[in-house]
Amino acid sequence: MPRVKRTPATKARKKKIIKGAKGAFGLRKNVYRRAKETVQRALVFAYRDRRNKKREFRQLWTARINAAVREYDLSYSRFIGGLKKAKIGLDRKMLAEMAVNDKPTFAVLVDKIKSVN
Repeated sequence: MPRVKRTPATKARKKKIIKGAKGAFGLRKNVYRRAKETVQRALVFAYRDRRNKKREFRQLWTARINAAVREYDLSYSRFIGGLKKAKIGLDRKMLAEMAVNDKPTFAVLVDKIKSVN
């Protein structure tokens, strides 16, 4: 049976890990064992935070909408309830964008919701 040489595959695998640890401090960027730990941990954080990002943006949009509707003596929950009653299908991202950048249109929307309630 012929002898199998695995050096190219091993070298490529290690090179990939070292490249992933680029920017780390000290031995974590060039010692394979430390670099591997660093990269694994970074991948765990990346996976977790891709999900957390969605959560954080929704919180931000809610806070912006709440701040904007408070100027019109309305609470966030009554505003969202009014949207549902008025059958207005805007999502929170668009509502937050309107509240920040397009105040006149947002005011019209709030007036419409106040008339429904």
